[in-house]
Amino acid sequence: MEYGARNKVQAVVTSVKSGEVMSLVKFDIERPCSMASVLTTESVEALELKAGDKVTLVVKAVHVLPVKE
Repeated sequence: MEYGARNKVQAVVTSVKSGEVMSLVKFDIERPCSMASVLTTESVEALELKAGDKVTLVVKAVHVLPVKE
């Protein structure tokens, strides 16, 4: 799959906190730091994100988009 964003980071989901409309997903990345993404709960459910999943974070401007392949 091709992306318009060129910045990609390998990561592992560390937690998912879901509300009725939005969810907060936190990630550990290869370097000693972490990132987070706020996305709709519908997207979290569609991607079936859970702690321990390996994902690619696609970073463009202020957006962090988790991609599970």
